Amino acid sequence: MARELLVGIDLGAGSLKTSIIRLDGTLAGEASAPVATHAPHPGWSEQDPHDWWAAICETVPRALAAAEADAGAVAAVSFSAGAHTQVLEDAQGRVIRPAILWNDQRSAAETALLRQQADARILEIGANRANPTWTLPQMLWLRRNEPEAFARVRRLYVAKDWLRAQLTGTWETDHIDAVGTLMADARTNTWSAELCGMIGWPMETLPPIVPPTTVVGEVTAEAARACGLRAGTPVVCGTSDTAAETYGAGMVREGLGVVKLATAATVSVLTPAARPDFTVINYPHVIPAHWYVIAATNSCASAHKWLRDTFFKRAGEDGTAVFDEMDRRAAAVAPGAEGLFFHPYLNGERSPHWDPLLRADFVGIGFNHGSGHFVRALYEGIAYSLKDCLLALRGQGLDFSTARLTGGGARSALWRQIVADVLDVEVELPAVADASFGAALIAGVGIGAYADARAAADVVTVVSRARPDAARAARYAQGHALYCEIQSALAPINHKIHAFVRGQ
Repeated sequence: MARELLVGIDLGAGSLKTSIIRLDGTLAGEASAPVATHAPHPGWSEQDPHDWWAAICETVPRALAAAEADAGAVAAVSFSAGAHTQVLEDAQGRVIRPAILWNDQRSAAETALLRQQADARILEIGANRANPTWTLPQMLWLRRNEPEAFARVRRLYVAKDWLRAQLTGTWETDHIDAVGTLMADARTNTWSAELCGMIGWPMETLPPIVPPTTVVGEVTAEAARACGLRAGTPVVCGTSDTAAETYGAGMVREGLGVVKLATAATVSVLTPAARPDFTVINYPHVIPAHWYVIAATNSCASAHKWLRDTFFKRAGEDGTAVFDEMDRRAAAVAPGAEGLFFHPYLNGERSPHWDPLLRADFVGIGFNHGSGHFVRALYEGIAYSLKDCLLALRGQGLDFSTARLTGGGARSALWRQIVADVLDVEVELPAVADASFGAALIAGVGIGAYADARAAADVVTVVSRARPDAARAARYAQGHALYCEIQSALAPINHKIHAFVRGQ
């Protein structure tokens, strides 16, 4: 049987998705399964890695069935997952504790300590600033709060690497995810003894670092029996979800940005060099000798789902149908939501505030506001937060005139148009726009199915465009100014609310 299919597996914050594509970039089949996130304490966000593997064993056979394909048609498989999320194993290869996710906020005190002791030095070495998002402060939290678990660690995996190891039995990471731990020297793509020394982390627990397109092994017979892939299928390292998404969206040239409307939202742009700064995030890219710079807001589709589940969805209703109805109601409301504003800080905030204590809000509520106003205000509030992100990038001399949208939120034509109007840029929607698609392309590059990484991205196609309307863009420019003024006024009150909740 001809091996002309590529498999990409992406672990998201709430689900795992397996996509199967043909070499021309068309989607052959896909399947997803939910993954539970646990919050045993306020601000915590954890998952059981074994749930990830169970999701692979569920979705791979379903995706193959959807593609009407046999596992023998798969040429290669690769992975992506959220950066920073770590899996810790002991000397017997047992998972020590649940994985701490990228959106976990427990390490605020450790972040403050690292900033106090070595803020500029961490930025110089790691190209990024310490924040609760990163593995470095998370592992300092582990040392201070769970010393027995810290002492047992013999191997650290980044999330997608642990998943991939279930297929191959090998242990490595790519240089993009290594930078995402904030434990690597971003200048040399090697682990940093100095950064690890700041938290007393043993260097021998860190995996070898390879390029994301490296073939690192093959599917073992045991893994094949469990998940439905064929034994001997090549497995390519893969990378973080945002790297895979931006690559899968076709961001392989400067001047093209990517806006992600997923669990979190990001604004990314390609650059030939890192731009270390306290306000943005820097990662190497899949395209060799290039970086992508990110500004990010913590809550996007997660906020949309929260609004649906809290105020719109009744027991037994189809969640997708409820989203569609929410979208229709929002479309009936004029731009500006008649003065209703939403700040999407349901789990603190990253760019440009980097403040885990910020809280979400709806401001300006009146008797004139109905359910559609709240949905539109949420769309607009997240778009305003994305404009904050874009302004942070522009502060580094980075910009774009066209952005490609990825993530589940991109399915809403209304939300796409709001993003175009608020950012005042043209927005393009790729035919397939998610990390699992990008991971599948990376699998193809790894086995030589494409000439190189740029050539693989040539298969990306655009299916729709949204151009900004001048009148709406002007209206939203006024709205963004108010949005920022409200944020500044409420930030100190947010901090007092946090202290109140903690009983301080």
